[in-house]
Amino acid sequence: MAGYRKLSRTSSQRKALIRGQVTSLLQHGKIVTTQAKAKEISKVAEGLIALAIKEKDNYEEVTVKAKVARKDADGRRVKEVVDGKKVDVYDEVDKTIKKDMPSRLHARRQMNKVLYKVTVVPKENAGKKKNTKTVDLAQKLFDEIAPKYADRKGGYTRIIKIGQRKGDAAMEVVLELV
Repeated sequence: MAGYRKLSRTSSQRKALIRGQVTSLLQHGKIVTTQAKAKEISKVAEGLIALAIKEKDNYEEVTVKAKVARKDADGRRVKEVVDGKKVDVYDEVDKTIKKDMPSRLHARRQMNKVLYKVTVVPKENAGKKKNTKTVDLAQKLFDEIAPKYADRKGGYTRIIKIGQRKGDAAMEVVLELV
């Protein structure tokens, strides 16, 4: 007996489907899908959450000096003339960053193997590239989702049946984070 459902797809299509659904689940918190797909997605998502919980506090804070462009009141970079050329003016600032320990870095890379990159477009700029933001779902797993489930031993997702789909009578379910 196989250890997974084939979902009537080739292996590459199945992996892409699962990656996409897991990414959507972790980004939005819940998705609507068929029961067979939900069971497969739940396995992968729970593994990622368990990995995030295990490594959530495994980092050190480091203070570094960074060059930051000076900005005027309108938010534009300040320029000054040096040798006849306009050059940006930079200030040195101390920043505190989280430096991953090796095992957390490995966990982050394992998560990024499964999760797709997510770009969020604000509603006022729909259809434009301006002001789009890339969401780091691995960071969201470590910072938001893992602390929420730190005291749970498992069962991070819930499957709720919502009835049969009209077209093919497949059982539809809501898969959500508990």
